[in-house]
Amino acid sequence: MLHDEGGTGRPILLLHGLMGSARTWQRQVPWLRDFGHVYTFDAAGHGRPILPSLATEAFVADLAAGLEEVREPVVVIGHSMGALHGWCFTAAHPERVRGLVVEDMAPDFQGRTAANWAAMMKAWPQPFKTTEAMFEFFGPVAGQYFLDSFEQRSDGFHLHGDVDTFRAISEEWGTRDFWDQWRSITVPALVIEGEHTITPPGQMQKMAQLHPASEYVVIPEAGHLVHDDQPERYREVVSKFLRALNS
Repeated sequence: MLHDEGGTGRPILLLHGLMGSARTWQRQVPWLRDFGHVYTFDAAGHGRPILPSLATEAFVADLAAGLEEVREPVVVIGHSMGALHGWCFTAAHPERVRGLVVEDMAPDFQGRTAANWAAMMKAWPQPFKTTEAMFEFFGPVAGQYFLDSFEQRSDGFHLHGDVDTFRAISEEWGTRDFWDQWRSITVPALVIEGEHTITPPGQMQKMAQLHPASEYVVIPEAGHLVHDDQPERYREVVSKFLRALNS
């Protein structure tokens, strides 16, 4: 579940979003090696068995166990679900984290449901026979994300997890909030929001306002997959944060 991506120096951990995989970070790993020893992590239910519980706390415990071999405090860089797991891991294990990057994720989605989204996924024309078919169906940015995540078999590309599992993970976010976990964090943090975000309005800016050791950045013309949609701007702001953290 934990992948050593190389590099030298203090550890950096990359956490992918819902329906993603460790491979979705492959375009960021090379330049991040300039700032430390990079690791990626596959969340449970994403190409590996699910957990007995799909609560956020179970994913945090799974992450903590998977990081046992990393002895130094890490910089956690997370996207979407991975960002949530990253700040909840930081809240639960503050001694194991020295910096945090949150990409396009908010603490409170209460009242939202993933029912329509799950139904849409079940209607996808799987397997996708070719990479071209995936790009045609999803578009260039999401197409690359899913190409990096799906399982390639002899008959084409298949979703690397169960739709009902993905739905259950996201449905939890509609029943509770994670403000208390965020408020407990004291490490330096970078909060990145895409201009065309999926998050409730104003929440990510409020996150930075509540945390004096944080910076809030909006990336123009970026959707939810900020690091792939506007990679140069994402690299610029994350590099600045890491340089300050390492100084």
